[in-house]
Amino acid sequence: MEIPENAVSDQARQHAEEEALAALVSQYAGTLYRVAFSVLRNPSDAEDAVQEAFLRVLRHRDTLGEVRDNRVWLIRIVWNIVLDRKRRAKTRPETDDVSELARVLPAAGLSAEQIASAAQHHAHVLSCMEQLPAKEREVLMLSAFEELSSVEIASILDITESSVRSRLFRARNIMAGLLNHSRSLR
Repeated sequence: MEIPENAVSDQARQHAEEEALAALVSQYAGTLYRVAFSVLRNPSDAEDAVQEAFLRVLRHRDTLGEVRDNRVWLIRIVWNIVLDRKRRAKTRPETDDVSELARVLPAAGLSAEQIASAAQHHAHVLSCMEQLPAKEREVLMLSAFEELSSVEIASILDITESSVRSRLFRARNIMAGLLNHSRSLR
């Protein structure tokens, strides 16, 4: 029994698509989780958002070849998902759980005291970020935490590059003021 040629090519194409999707998951799942967690502040919600992002990619896998920058494209997908969830929830659950902060902090070679101090500093910086206006906070998170360029952030947020730069400038100035103010109170 001979297998038709088009069936073999369909199987090969499907296998190649699965391999490409597996590579995307492997390469970008951590980045997407950090983006989702930075907004949702809940580990299970962040994981759900990442899974939903990859489900959307799976549904639109036939357009993967048209994507110029997978990282920016995937971050934009997860960004839209988490903002939609946040709009629906209308609240942002906070966590002071140090174990969750430890997931995003480097710990190699640090003493327990240094890890605790770093976790406290991280929590303090995040609480200062919470005080930023939403537009400035979004841009700063994408720039500082995900190390995206102004062009990439503009693409994700669907704004101009000059808007990104001005929001980033304002966000950094406000953050500097907040951090300096809290240092002076100690």
